[in-house]
Amino acid sequence: MNIKAIHHIAILTDDYERSKQFYTEVLGFSIIRETYRKERDSYKLDLSIAGKYQVELFSFPDYRERGSYPEAKGLRHLAFAVGDVDAAAAELHARGVPVEPVRIDHLTQKKFVFFTDPNGQPLELYEE
Repeated sequence: MNIKAIHHIAILTDDYERSKQFYTEVLGFSIIRETYRKERDSYKLDLSIAGKYQVELFSFPDYRERGSYPEAKGLRHLAFAVGDVDAAAAELHARGVPVEPVRIDHLTQKKFVFFTDPNGQPLELYEE
């Protein structure tokens, strides 16, 4: 099979404009392309993280809520690497994004913090 890397991560939103603003203006992802698919009445926004990774943001009019709390089976969260967790958490907080307290990974001694996107998707910042 020879898998080489993760190609993309897909996220479904119920508020396309709010999520687009969050991922581009708050998290700073760059837009690769934005496509409106008339036959599906949905948008697909391809985003780039540092020119290396791709996030696909989808909107669909007939989405269903996915349980996250308490812990549900499936994708638990999406983690992004940062150089300074404290500074990144402070920036999120200054932009009005609720952030949990910074914690230390007992196995690596690295700092990390959790927050959510506008859809309640759990996200993490992990210090490199």
